[in-house]
Amino acid sequence: MAWIELDGAVNVRDLGDLPTEDGQKTARARLLRADNLQELSAADVAKLVRDIGVTTVIDLRSSNELAAEGPAPLDAVAGVRHAHHPVLPEVGSNTDMAAAALLTRRDQDKSRYPRDPICGHYLGYLEDRPDQVVGALRSIAHSQGAALVHCAAGKDRTGVVVALALTVAGVPPQAVVSDYAASGERTEAIMDRLRRSRLYAGDINSRPADLHRPRPGTMTAFLEQMDVRYGGVVSWLTDHDFSADDLNVLRIKLRAGA
Repeated sequence: MAWIELDGAVNVRDLGDLPTEDGQKTARARLLRADNLQELSAADVAKLVRDIGVTTVIDLRSSNELAAEGPAPLDAVAGVRHAHHPVLPEVGSNTDMAAAALLTRRDQDKSRYPRDPICGHYLGYLEDRPDQVVGALRSIAHSQGAALVHCAAGKDRTGVVVALALTVAGVPPQAVVSDYAASGERTEAIMDRLRRSRLYAGDINSRPADLHRPRPGTMTAFLEQMDVRYGGVVSWLTDHDFSADDLNVLRIKLRAGA
């Protein structure tokens, strides 16, 4: 995995050099994924913007999370566009992890996919906020430079949006799953960071650490359910107004040599 080491974030990587079904690779410095960006240092900002070429930040957190956390260092950088696409229902003050812990949310997740409620939770993004999921992918596709997608931990909301984008680019399921699971290498560091936040600390401490670690089987099940329920990622996207032009632009954006 092409980890990007920063002072103020621990789950950041470049999604270039992943294999595609036709024997090619994804392009470097086109799509990045990350955890919370609130603590970036000046050196981090310079690395992301000047060295890598980030021009678009796609934030999947809720409006309540944004309001509670306040401005982030990249917010003030000229030439960096910020696209807010909350993929959870905008209800109450719940973060992603808090919402998952609520009884009603847990019941919904179990009912969607009883064998793995986290997979059910991911499917809920598609059912509850399809416009925001599609909007996030459109923001990636039409970014002028590198697009950076993030949420709080950079593994669940970010993992789903990135999985959809990589699938459109032709990355095979096993490689998508491997990228998703890579966040597990940084689980302890991610949790340590989020515990420092008054907003996230309660959510983190309410569950055993192992439950925060991404399981490869969860993403495998999610991709399988995309095929079973919707006829595949591309079919779901086109059914939700992601046009043929959007698909083509996203593929070109993410593929090397394009």
